Amino acid sequence: MPANKAKYKIIKQQVKNNILSARYKIGDRLPTESDFMAEFDVSRFTIRRAIDELVNENFVRRVQGNGMYIKDWHKVNKADEDLRTIAVITTHVADYIFPNIINAIDKVISDAGYSLILANTHNDPKRERDNLLRLLKLKPSAWIIEPTQSAVNRENLDLYQQIKKLDVPAVFINSSYPGIGFTCLKTDDRGSLSELTNYLFSIGHRRIMGVFQIDDIQGVERMKGFVDAYLGHPYFSDRQTTIMYKSTDDYDEIFTRITNFYKNQTVDKPDAIICYNDQLAIALIDNLKEQGWKIPEDISIIGFDDYNISRYITPTLTTLSHPKSQMGRDAGKMILNLIDNKAVKSITYYPELVLRKSVMPI
Repeated sequence: MPANKAKYKIIKQQVKNNILSARYKIGDRLPTESDFMAEFDVSRFTIRRAIDELVNENFVRRVQGNGMYIKDWHKVNKADEDLRTIAVITTHVADYIFPNIINAIDKVISDAGYSLILANTHNDPKRERDNLLRLLKLKPSAWIIEPTQSAVNRENLDLYQQIKKLDVPAVFINSSYPGIGFTCLKTDDRGSLSELTNYLFSIGHRRIMGVFQIDDIQGVERMKGFVDAYLGHPYFSDRQTTIMYKSTDDYDEIFTRITNFYKNQTVDKPDAIICYNDQLAIALIDNLKEQGWKIPEDISIIGFDDYNISRYITPTLTTLSHPKSQMGRDAGKMILNLIDNKAVKSITYYPELVLRKSVMPI
């Protein structure tokens, strides 16, 4: 009995995931019991028990003498209004800028009587898919989502399309997926990087290295802003260097690429490095100091996000601000307005340059 119980739950889960991801579409006829028996190598009783649960949960209907069909589960599986839950999915939870964002969201929605269901993808598309499937079953009242590897990840768009069909309020934070159309709260990554690079030009820097994470749209846009600034100065536009990396790359490998490039340049060695974010910039400063570099005397280092620790390291880090708490508050207010059927508009924040000690004129 325990073995059969485990098997029917596994089968039910797999069929349900196929329904949620639209592999089995509304109105489709399911495979026959015999087909399922052959596919899963189980008894007819096990298959019937799995399907019976899906019938009870309004995902499947039986038609006497004609088989099993997918019900219009979008209509019959609406969010439970009594639970009043909002799903929040971010790429990270416990570190960097995310606690500020999440705490601000939670404060706004809890004051309105909603509870937060939190999921963490670790910027991994598979984890994102697992979390989306798990949360779809919980039927939250609304969604606040930070896309995972937003510049390259397309494998979970089917699940986002299902959320749209459910007509449940949803917003993106930090970036978005093309073609989904949720309201979005994000920073002006391209414009702010262009302004930052031009600031470095204004204090004498010409040979700047940009190090950008390119599997997130934020990184791609920041890299575009970096290039935009150089295109505005054609007489030294050939002096820029760009290093691209993915979120799965090890920092030590990135640092080796940076230092090897520097050592191999006989002329036009970089005099400043703009990092994708403060997390990378802080780690890079530590790495270079271990090698005997002096920051900013030997090279200026700049980050992005104004991470709390940035003001306490030595030297303190010049960076661009990120509206962490403000974004969280605005996302919470926006999702509550959507729940109340009020009109909302996407928000773009304009980061400010925070000057500290890791940059010096030359």
